[in-house]
Amino acid sequence: MANFIEELFYGNIDPQARSYRKGHRAVKISGNISDIEEKLTERLQGEDKDLFLDFCNANSELMGEATLDSFIVGFRLGAKMLFDVFCSDDAPFESFLND
Repeated sequence: MANFIEELFYGNIDPQARSYRKGHRAVKISGNISDIEEKLTERLQGEDKDLFLDFCNANSELMGEATLDSFIVGFRLGAKMLFDVFCSDDAPFESFLND
């Protein structure tokens, strides 16, 4: 990889390019959600169907925002840890060894 920032800029690094591992319980949960949504969409009519689909869309939008927030918070936490590692010598005790 050439330059991390350049690779990120050109879209060669995609932290969202992930999927569930085969057999993971999240696969079953996701499948259940899809099945239930499909069954409800088939059964509902008119305004009830529109209301349910509006709910599904709003919930998906909220989950997307929550995922983005988690990514940002995690990224910042990692950056703060790296900053502390490389830019701070603060520690409760003083070293007797010469650096």
